[in-house]
Amino acid sequence: MGEKKNRSVTEPKQGGFVISRVFDAPRELVFKAQAESERLERWWGGKGFTTRVIKLDFRPGGIFHYSMRTPDGHEMWGKFVYCEIVAPERIVLIHSFADREGNTIRAPFSPTWPLEVLNTSTFSEHEGKTTLTIRSVPFIAAKQERETFK
Repeated sequence: MGEKKNRSVTEPKQGGFVISRVFDAPRELVFKAQAESERLERWWGGKGFTTRVIKLDFRPGGIFHYSMRTPDGHEMWGKFVYCEIVAPERIVLIHSFADREGNTIRAPFSPTWPLEVLNTSTFSEHEGKTTLTIRSVPFIAAKQERETFK
C-alpha cells in the first residue's frame, strides 16, 4: 500500500464492534504485549493460528506486518498502521488485510468487507488487573462496506 498522507483519524465515540477483556496483569505489561514482536507472536491471531511478525515498527506512522497460518495450513497476511500511541493508555491504528509484501488487499472472505478498519484500544487498570477495550469501525468505507461490517 502506498502510504496515504494527511489522513485525519479520530477515535470513534460510539457504534462499531467493541470487545473488552480483563487481564490479571498490570496495564504496563498488557500494553507492552502490543509493542514487542516476541509477545505479539504468542497472542495475536485466532485460536490455533500461528502468527509470524514480518515487520514491527511500533510508533505513530509505523507498521506491524504479519502472517497468520490457520490450523489447516492456510496462510494470510495483515497489517496495522499506527496512528497514535499513548503509553500505556491507548493505541489507535488502521487494520487491513495485506499481501506477502505488505500491500493492502481485500479480505479473503468478502469482496465488500471494508478495506481498512480503525481500531482504538484503551487500557485501564484497577487493583492490578487491566481491562483492554478495542473499538473497531470501518475507515473511509463505502456504504456497502459499512453494511457488510455491521
